[in-house]
Amino acid sequence: MTYNRPIVLSIAGFDPSGGAGVLADVKTFEQHKCLGMAVVTSLTEQTEDKFFDVEWLKAGKIISQLKPIIEQYDVTFIKVGIIESVETLQEVVNWLKQQKPKVKIVWDPVISASAGPMFLKNVDPDKLQDLMKSLYLITPNVKEAKILGKKEDPKEAAKFLATFCNVLLKGGHSETEKGIDFLYAEGKVVKIEDSKEELPAKHGSGCILSSAITANLALGQNVEDACRNGKKYIEQILKSNSDLLAYHVQ
Repeated sequence: MTYNRPIVLSIAGFDPSGGAGVLADVKTFEQHKCLGMAVVTSLTEQTEDKFFDVEWLKAGKIISQLKPIIEQYDVTFIKVGIIESVETLQEVVNWLKQQKPKVKIVWDPVISASAGPMFLKNVDPDKLQDLMKSLYLITPNVKEAKILGKKEDPKEAAKFLATFCNVLLKGGHSETEKGIDFLYAEGKVVKIEDSKEELPAKHGSGCILSSAITANLALGQNVEDACRNGKKYIEQILKSNSDLLAYHVQ
């Protein structure tokens, strides 16, 4: 089957509110004129402001969902969201790379829900570094970068992580440079400023940003342009209304 739009796949959790996870990802892909598809890593019980429970799917079940999609469609860019463990993600990524060696994977390493528990506990640094060598880009916030990079300075952590793959250090939770992102790619660091507006918070903003970046990459943009334009999109989303669930508008 041939489509006139790039096919972009989300591998992430199911959030019944639609604010985060695969539902938010596919909304974002479609707004970018990509054909969005999704495979579920977990079933969550949550609303935009409350998190109750999560049921994780094992790697085998994730792969069984992936298999018919990868066999039938020309998927070249994939976004990954919440997943039970680095080990689970490694198994899924290994399978993907065997099927499609050139596929590019963007991982938003969600370590905790905005209204919920910690994920990705007890990350083994060696396994993480081995995994990252197979990824194109990761998009941690300040807290996630510090945990994954094992350093107190988030920029130093991001710089270290960037020795394995491209890194976008998101500044939404930064205490010193709030709203400013730093892209570590191709041996350089690029500062991506925000609009300087006071914007209301949104449930799933990290999911949406990483999905917008993945869609931009699928549309042929380089990593810097994809991140800059992804930031413009999330700022539109943040000001789409004053509540926690975004309207996806262009």
